[in-house]
Amino acid sequence: MNEYALYIVVTLAILFFASAIKILREYERGVIFLLGRFWKVKGPGFIIVIPIIQQMERVDLRTIVMDVPSQDVISRDNVSVHVNAVVYFRVIHPDKAIIQVENFFEATSQLAQTTLRSVLGQHELDEMLAERDRLNADIQSVLDQQTDAWGIKVSNVEIKHVDLDESMIRAIAKQAEAERTRRAKVIHAEGEMQASEKLFEAAQILAQQPQALQLRYLQTLTEIANERSNTIVFPLPMELIDSLLKK
Repeated sequence: MNEYALYIVVTLAILFFASAIKILREYERGVIFLLGRFWKVKGPGFIIVIPIIQQMERVDLRTIVMDVPSQDVISRDNVSVHVNAVVYFRVIHPDKAIIQVENFFEATSQLAQTTLRSVLGQHELDEMLAERDRLNADIQSVLDQQTDAWGIKVSNVEIKHVDLDESMIRAIAKQAEAERTRRAKVIHAEGEMQASEKLFEAAQILAQQPQALQLRYLQTLTEIANERSNTIVFPLPMELIDSLLKK
């Protein structure tokens, strides 16, 4: 009977010490509670947690990639869009992540959704489409400030898609086409303006040099002569006749 009791005691002791041994990986930390009170953060490596008296909560310190579900956002110019994003964050204070919030992953997810709607709702549609880097930085800054009390660091936020209704897509296409037409007209008008300025300068130079005007006239006649035509009718300027008579 004594041997049987000793066997039971040894077995219980082995199980007791085995359950007290914990091994934490490099990216893990253990938040230790002593009789329900926070004691310390341990790890990584080999640690001992006394059963019953101490309890441990494992916390992963690696960067977590969280997909934010598509959110219905109304922009400042009253356009309804569907926006989804991805958030990169990690736990930097394991004790706060366990003590200050019940489920830090779910809390961060809900906060990211509300922050996404709040920040993007303050901007117009054109800004959402053209200034994503600035909007990503704004969302990241707001999230990081609010999750700091939970011991969480939000390192990056990326807006993945901004989906529009079909009617809005057609309206944007019409707007882009109108913008291209406007730019083409402006470029054409600028070209006409530059050409008229050059022609005016050339006319002033030719007016000051009659010989140059005559050479230009003769050059034009040469170009006409090269055309495939049997008969050429051209006016003879009086200035040219006067210059020939003077000679």
